[in-house]
Parts: sequence; structure tokens; C-alpha cells
Amino acid sequence: MDKFKVVLDIANKQSNLGFGLVALLTAGGEQIFSSVVFKCPCNDMNFIYGLVFLLVPALALLLLGYILSKKMWKLLTGLCQRRREPRRIATTVVVLLQISAGAVVAPSSWMAVALLNGNYYVCAMTGTNVSAYNKHVCGDVSVRAKCEAELYRLPCGKVNEVPADARDDVMLTLRAHSQILGWLLISSIMVFNLLLTCVARCRSPISYLQLKFWRVYAEEEANLMNQYTTKHAKELAERNLKSFFSQKEPEDIVTPPNEAWESVSSLYRFSTRDHYYSTLHRYVENCQHTETDLVRMSSVDSRGPSGQPAILNFVDGGTMPV
Repeated sequence: MDKFKVVLDIANKQSNLGFGLVALLTAGGEQIFSSVVFKCPCNDMNFIYGLVFLLVPALALLLLGYILSKKMWKLLTGLCQRRREPRRIATTVVVLLQISAGAVVAPSSWMAVALLNGNYYVCAMTGTNVSAYNKHVCGDVSVRAKCEAELYRLPCGKVNEVPADARDDVMLTLRAHSQILGWLLISSIMVFNLLLTCVARCRSPISYLQLKFWRVYAEEEANLMNQYTTKHAKELAERNLKSFFSQKEPEDIVTPPNEAWESVSSLYRFSTRDHYYSTLHRYVENCQHTETDLVRMSSVDSRGPSGQPAILNFVDGGTMPV
């Protein structure tokens, strides 16, 4: 029950419900992983084994956070083909920081719960070869030499020459160190998150209610974009299959050109001069198609020099994780 309360506390400290859910699942997974998979070897591999279980899953979760971030791929897609202007580079760095702020939720939750639990830290620190630290941990002068010699075996309780009371004191000391580091990590993350949020809100060009409306609009636009793209792709695929099997001229279906897709695919930064809420909103408000544009946009006339449909070859037949 106490461990479950710790998981809930970390989840509740997240300012976003999605981040809280990620933290909750990660922390719960760590508890299961620690009790089922982790077994301290109690030999000279203690230090490496404990650090691997503490840090490597956190690194994997961090990389997974980047991989599953749609904003990450929206930013990087075609980035190498664009001009490297100083302003664009600065914007890219800011967006990467925003993505990183979301990506560190899962790894920080893993490390925080792992440190509060203490198993990984205790196993790792009983395998250190730093004599000063070992003397500090063992503490009692009467059994210090025996404790230092058999320190790596303490997590398994296989030490006969060290009294049980002395062993318990060492284990409590190491667990206390781990929990102190865990709470320091949680408090540091929360302070950093608070400062970052305060700075972002302080520099916001719009009011609180307008910012709330912007978020609702962005979510609705993303949901409708998925529905419209699925529907349009299905209609285009059906048109092409009917034309292929019946060997007839295909019907006209208007599809946005590459320039339009590029315009609405970039990340958008709100400007008080325009009052647009997305790149799609800005494109629709400013785009006035002439009759020539509509002809050029139709899929029948969207053909390359060789007469083949102008498609994205790297998408055709490929898969994307996000």
C-alpha cells in the first residue's frame, strides 16, 4: 500500500493528465520489474548490475519518449532540406526543449520510484571499491573490517561474520541514502517544471482563456485531420482501383499540392498580429485559389514529367511508428 501511495503521489504532481498517466504506468512497471526480475548477484558485479537496472531503463524510456513524440517527427521531417536561418535554428532548439520536457517524464518517474524503493541503489553501492565510502557505510568500528570485506554480500543476507544488527544498520543507511536522492530528484524536477511553466506563461502573448481555447482548437483540428485524411485517402485509393480494374479514365479528385502539405505540416508559433491558431488555419485564411490552382491541385493533373503520379516514394510501402 505504501508503494502504491508513492506512485499516486508522483502521478498527481504532474501538471498534465497525460504526463501523470505516463508517470503512473512507468512507476507501476518499475515496481513489478523490481520485485520479479531484479536479483542482486552479491558479488563483484553488484555495482554494474545495480546501475544498469537504475539507468538503462530510464535511458530507454527517454529514447522511447522521443520516438513516440509526433511533434518530434513533425519538426525533423524535411529539416535537412530547409534553409538554416538563425531564427529557424533558435525556434528548433526551443521546440526540442519542449519535446524533451515531455520525454523526461517517464525516465524521471522510473528513477524516482527506483530510488525510493532502494533495491537498485543498495545493490550498486555495496559493490563499490571506494574505501572511504565503505568505511562511512559500515560505521561500527568493531565490525568495520569484516563489513568492508563482505559488503557486497550484505544484500543477500549470506554474511555470517557480520552480526545481524550491524547488517541491518548498513542496509538501512544505504536505503536512506537512496530515498534521499529519490526525493531530491522529485523536488528538483518539480521546481524545474514550475519555473519553466512560469516563464512560459509569463512570456505568453495571449491570455489564459485564449490559451485554453487554442489548446481545445488544436486538439479538435488534429482529430478532424486524422478523420479527413483517412476518408480522403480511402476515396483516392478506391478511385485508383476502380480506374485500374475497369481500365477507364479516373474521376477528378482534388488533392492538395506538395506546397500546401508543406505549409500545414510545419510547427506553428502563435502571433498576436495574425490571430491564427495553427498552420492550417493560416493557410486557409490566406490561400485564395485561382482556377489554375484548382486544376493543378487535382490528382488527375498532379503528374510528374514522366506521366507517373507525383507521390512520396519514401512513404509508399513504408511504415512509420507514429
